[in-house]
Amino acid sequence: MRSTALAKIIVGVVVERRKAKSPWARFPLRPVSVLVGTPSAAPWTRISEEGEATTFYAGAAAIELHRTETANYRQNLSSGKPALWVVLRPIAADSAGPVFDILTVTADPAEGEALTDAGNDLVAAVPMPAAIIETIEGFNAEHHVERAFHKRQRSPGSGPQMPGHGRDDRESSK
Repeated sequence: MRSTALAKIIVGVVVERRKAKSPWARFPLRPVSVLVGTPSAAPWTRISEEGEATTFYAGAAAIELHRTETANYRQNLSSGKPALWVVLRPIAADSAGPVFDILTVTADPAEGEALTDAGNDLVAAVPMPAAIIETIEGFNAEHHVERAFHKRQRSPGSGPQMPGHGRDDRESSK
């Protein structure tokens, strides 16, 4: 599928695996941050280990910026805590390989929220690095077009009427 993005920001996704407190999930993963650019490490390289938590570089992803979503990017940046939404998709369990693929990383809060509805995908918001904030601010400055909100006005007597709610029904009941 061809992308309509006007700009792309390449990031590296960092996930953490921590011993679970639940007897049903032994070591759940969760995205914890993104790195600007692509590290030289291979995907699923262990970065650190502290106590019961292990941090991995999960791989690279591209944040796609679209001119029609600049209002959403602007809302994200003005929220006080700009975030990126990282989506991991489970893959067939192979004891030797990773259990998740990186599906996408987005700066659009509406898209991030919509992606939480998709079955078994793991979606988490992570802090947006300063370099990405600057890039998105520049993209918004170049591409944002303010769109005025126009509320539709209904004219009386136009459109379908529900039985019992129209003027004709009130007059006939007198």
